[in-house]
Amino acid sequence: MIPAARAYGLAVLPWSPLHGGMLAGVLAAGSSEGKRRHAGRGAHSLLGHADQVRRFEHVCAQHGLAPAEVSLAWLISRPEVTAPVIGPRTVEQLESALRAIRLRLPDSLTKELEEIFPGPGPAPESFAW
Repeated sequence: MIPAARAYGLAVLPWSPLHGGMLAGVLAAGSSEGKRRHAGRGAHSLLGHADQVRRFEHVCAQHGLAPAEVSLAWLISRPEVTAPVIGPRTVEQLESALRAIRLRLPDSLTKELEEIFPGPGPAPESFAW
């Protein structure tokens, strides 16, 4: 949680919460999303985060959950996030985003996600540029 955000009532609207599809199951075998993300700009982003994405997809699979839904559900569970800005390209992606609204992540899964993606550090110091 970002203490300054809560103290001042600051809302966060994450743009591209699935990081251009990287958190939507890009490495899963046979994923059409994965094929699209392994080319061009997506390939560059994936290069620096492939190990984290691989671990993330593995954890989601262990829990029987879709990576995109886990990503959105985690964001929605953050008190400072008012609404992730999504950009579904298909009806299936929109339906997946709607399922994420109802998904409640177990504490054990949240802990695993925070180990995979620990964040930059305490706020606001770690977010200053």
